[in-house]
Amino acid sequence: MAVKREFFGEAQNGAPIYAYHISNSNGVEAVVLNYGCTIKNVFVPTKDGKKVDVVLGYDDPKAYFVNGCFLGSTVGPTANRIANAKYSIDGREFSLPVNDGPNNLHTDMDNGFHKRVWDASEGENYVKFTLKSEDGDLGFSGNRVFTLTYTLDDDNNLELHYHATSDAKTLINLTNHVYFNLGGHNSGSILGHTLKLNCSKFTPVVDSAAIPTGELADVAGTVFDFTKEKTIGQDINADVEQLQCVGGYDHNFCVDGAEGVLREAAFAKSPDTGITLKCSTTLPGIQLYVGNFLKSDEGKEGTQYKARDGFCLETQFYPNSINQAGFPDCVFGPDREYDSVTVYQFK
Repeated sequence: MAVKREFFGEAQNGAPIYAYHISNSNGVEAVVLNYGCTIKNVFVPTKDGKKVDVVLGYDDPKAYFVNGCFLGSTVGPTANRIANAKYSIDGREFSLPVNDGPNNLHTDMDNGFHKRVWDASEGENYVKFTLKSEDGDLGFSGNRVFTLTYTLDDDNNLELHYHATSDAKTLINLTNHVYFNLGGHNSGSILGHTLKLNCSKFTPVVDSAAIPTGELADVAGTVFDFTKEKTIGQDINADVEQLQCVGGYDHNFCVDGAEGVLREAAFAKSPDTGITLKCSTTLPGIQLYVGNFLKSDEGKEGTQYKARDGFCLETQFYPNSINQAGFPDCVFGPDREYDSVTVYQFK
């Protein structure tokens, strides 16, 4: 096991951006950046012994300054959507940028945690990133300290351990927005990948704004049923309003038996490379997004990423939980530290 640091470029403010290479004895290698706490590469051997990069991203650091589709980004302090870009804690109302119709999406497109340089410290097989955020920053309360530790072990587990403390009650819902293509980042459509979700319910959305209705709907007998393995593309173009209003799958699924302990939420496989991905998490939700509106400037190796060239498994609290009675509680503070683990295992 080893971690190698290399200079990658400079941020807009001149701060150095480093790429941290974490490798194991099986030939798996993860490359993470201190800019945006970003997953830049994950190299995995195929069934034929070749090595492919299974995440979408950029070779040019300046591309991450734009990165409108959040490739590989750590999104925070809150991911996904908040209705009307407002929420309240103990009667105090907070306002966020209106950046997705009348709503808020992923906190702030230009100033969120995915556009900041995090502090970093290295261990034998991990990199720990730290970011401090003061009271009022981006419309959130509390002086907060966030950490995200990436660890790669010899079982090919890439673990993301999130932790945060705050001296006041505050909203926290972090995720990573990495796009996977298990055929290789430049291999085109992921609709032939197979996927299984250990989720018997999902949260339907109102319309194209993708705000959940508040209902926990059964997937059984619907196009949202991934409880048995099927290809991502099998039902994606069905004449179903829930799919058509957001261009395909872009929905939160409820992890069965979620009780704050690590449990398997998803399993995906590329038929071409034989590479599999198991996603486990302590969080109650997982957003399946299949890149319905994915587009990019020049990606890695000159690739022009197109719609449905990658899929995301964004572990999270449910979207708009802060405003929806009955959804999981995502308010943290002096008496409740934020702590979650997500593991992506490659075979």
